[in-house]
Amino acid sequence: MLKPRIREEEWEWTWAPYDAPTYQLVLEQIEPGDIVLDIGAGDLRMSSQIAARARWVYALEINDLLWRGMSSALPANLQVITGDARVIPFADNITTAVLLMRHCTHFSLYFDKLQDAGCRRLITNARWGVGVEKIDLDGPRCSYDMIPFGWYACRCGSRGFKPGPAEALTEIIADRVWELSSCPSCNHTTQMHRSSNTASYTSRWGSSW
Repeated sequence: MLKPRIREEEWEWTWAPYDAPTYQLVLEQIEPGDIVLDIGAGDLRMSSQIAARARWVYALEINDLLWRGMSSALPANLQVITGDARVIPFADNITTAVLLMRHCTHFSLYFDKLQDAGCRRLITNARWGVGVEKIDLDGPRCSYDMIPFGWYACRCGSRGFKPGPAEALTEIIADRVWELSSCPSCNHTTQMHRSSNTASYTSRWGSSW
């Protein structure tokens, strides 16, 4: 018998563990002085590993049934918060956020909240769905119209390839990802004040509450 399909608005309530290589990609980006917010922490297996490397970890999970049984064995520098990441305030001392959520439907909301909280980096697979990228939340961004052509990834969570002349395609352009403040998928007309006249690019794969 077929299982009922999960509706789009329910994806972020659904949690499943990732494989060890994905967790390792995240851990390689964690620095000893980091104060980390793990959004959608699930059963805390990722948060616990991050706590072994970081100064402090906030693990934010909406479903406390996923972790209640292990609360007595948590690292001393791991604080668990039960709540909805869309509405709960983020701590104002976080330096790095982790968002492992391939089916994320509120990326732009989390992006904005992290920036407003002063967070500097976001480690995530939410935009590309594979691998893990490190996003500089303070880095310059531009609009879709300002880039020549090539791969792009937007603050709204969309990504894609802007067409251009095939004869101009080089290995450097193929590996470049333009960081955008607005794109055809989101048209962030109310957020253009966040744009910069200088575009940036990255490699494609790369306390208390």
